[in-house]
Amino acid sequence: MNTHQEKLWSKEFIIITVCNLLLFLNLQMILPSFPVYTKDAFGASDFAVSLVTSLFALSAIATRFFAAGILQKGRASVILYCGIAIAALSTAGYYWCGSILLLLVMRVLFGIGFGLSSTTLPTMAADVIPPKRMGEGIGYFGLSTSLAMSIGPIIGLSLLGNYGFGTLTAVGTAVLLIIFPLALANRSAAVLPAPPLAKPSEKSSHNTGEAFKKIALPGFLNLLLSITYGGLLSFLALYGKEAHLSHISYFFLFNALAIFIVRPFSGKIFDSKGPFILLTSGAFSVMCGLFTLSIASSTSFVILSAMLYGFGYGMIQPSVQAWMIKEVDVEQRGIANSMFFNTLDLGVAAGSMLLGLVAMHFNYSGMYRLSALVMAVFLVLCLVGFLLKKGKKPAEDVRKSA
Repeated sequence: MNTHQEKLWSKEFIIITVCNLLLFLNLQMILPSFPVYTKDAFGASDFAVSLVTSLFALSAIATRFFAAGILQKGRASVILYCGIAIAALSTAGYYWCGSILLLLVMRVLFGIGFGLSSTTLPTMAADVIPPKRMGEGIGYFGLSTSLAMSIGPIIGLSLLGNYGFGTLTAVGTAVLLIIFPLALANRSAAVLPAPPLAKPSEKSSHNTGEAFKKIALPGFLNLLLSITYGGLLSFLALYGKEAHLSHISYFFLFNALAIFIVRPFSGKIFDSKGPFILLTSGAFSVMCGLFTLSIASSTSFVILSAMLYGFGYGMIQPSVQAWMIKEVDVEQRGIANSMFFNTLDLGVAAGSMLLGLVAMHFNYSGMYRLSALVMAVFLVLCLVGFLLKKGKKPAEDVRKSA
């Protein structure tokens, strides 16, 4: 275990962060290209196209519960190698699929591989980050995901347009295969701390249940934030057409820029002040960003809304993940990371569906105003949760002194 180190940028941390960048780069390169490919290659319906994303997400969510249980036993290398191998083979297999059914099978397999890998890498990262710098470390680690989200779609769509789907899958497979030598060079970080010996009366199911209780609030807050992001991923381009905003794509560019700016600072604030100030400030910033987007009439409004949303998102998401990791025991970090990514995926999926229904009955502008209200609920729950926790602590202190 390397948590005794005060140095954040260790060789292990850098390698794990690069591996995470490559994993999400593969995802973001291919994900936006699938709708175009499935329509052109198979004449797929809109429902079939939606299954390409939803089946992948559902299989990843189910797999993370399985991965979290194995990670509690102490070793991460087998899970990581298996996950990357499955993801690489299924990425290569996309090109050889002769029907939409086989393509959907490959997407399920990729979800399994991605679920295993995306749970293991942040758990390994949490183990090599010094405990006193957990917020800062998770913030920097999360930048690898943000970078992949920024450059992945550009690379993927460029490869698809200029060289075809075969080249895109070949590059995507190669990106994942690079992880193997990096992981082999980092074998010391793949051995997670062995769980402490339990007393005969203790049961793992009880410990797991306690862990889920501790991370239920941050997990639900992450779900609410992700609902708003799902509305952006699914409907921003359509909103641009509705509102006659010709440069609506600038939103994601400036959103990523804001996240890059704020994440290093938010991590240090988390380590010194805790999550409360970051979550409340971030929620208010996201609310303002979504409301500004709903009334946008020019590119300047789009950029302003993106920066506000990005600042809030960059404060909230790494703080929630670091909070969840710090709430559980060392051997339960896999459970925390599983919950974090599952609530993220569920939120994005729920946001796409629920906010889509809102847009059908109103318009996209009204949908984003309602999305801002979701963050108002986030803010209220956050305030209530911290007040209850603050009131509970003096009561515990009284019991201990009695």
